Amino acid sequence: MKKLLLLFIVLCTFGCKKYVVSFEQPTDMKLDNLKLEVLLDKKKVQDINLKATTAMPSYETAELPVSDVGKHLLQVKVKDTIFSFDINYPEDRYILATAHLKNNGKITIGILKQQYPFRVQR
Repeated sequence: MKKLLLLFIVLCTFGCKKYVVSFEQPTDMKLDNLKLEVLLDKKKVQDINLKATTAMPSYETAELPVSDVGKHLLQVKVKDTIFSFDINYPEDRYILATAHLKNNGKITIGILKQQYPFRVQR
């Protein structure tokens, strides 16, 4: 029983490395129902559907696995455009991604990276 408990503690300590990526829901109604594909190291991980709001933006959170190396390529695909970002664990453990609509009608994705959780209103 002690060995099982020790194994559980070791797995939780070393096996639970994850990136936390929060996607901001837009306040621009033109971005309503926009589909984002999240790729980690060129493999599709998750689909995110943005829901526009006129109030304070909300956030949809995704947890992405980390390899032993800790360096990954995070890609966000919007329609026919792919935005690529280099991510280094643990320096960039928490990531905030935001979609913007430019004046010329093109969509861009911007991210903020930091080691500690973001303080967002919920």
